[in-house]
Amino acid sequence: MRRTVTVHKTGKTTHEVVYLLTDLTPLQASPRRLLDLNRGHWSIENGLHDVRDVSFGEDRSRLRAGSAPQIMAALRNLAITLIHRSRSSQILATAKWEGTIE
Repeated sequence: MRRTVTVHKTGKTTHEVVYLLTDLTPLQASPRRLLDLNRGHWSIENGLHDVRDVSFGEDRSRLRAGSAPQIMAALRNLAITLIHRSRSSQILATAKWEGTIE
């Protein structure tokens, strides 16, 4: 798939070729469907990373060895899920109020 990407903050435009792997049949894998699936994947991935990093400082974490990084990521995801289920729209404020983060 060829795509044009424009970074809104800088206005920089790049052109790139992206290779996708799928188990969809050719009839199921229309160009539009592949584009929608690709965009959907990254919107979820980027949204979750943003919440974990902004609210929980994940990028600043010094945990690097063993299974500690995966365990902490799972605990952060659990905290985010519980906050979402409590119907709170402000994850950072809720996490601070609950004492989840410093």
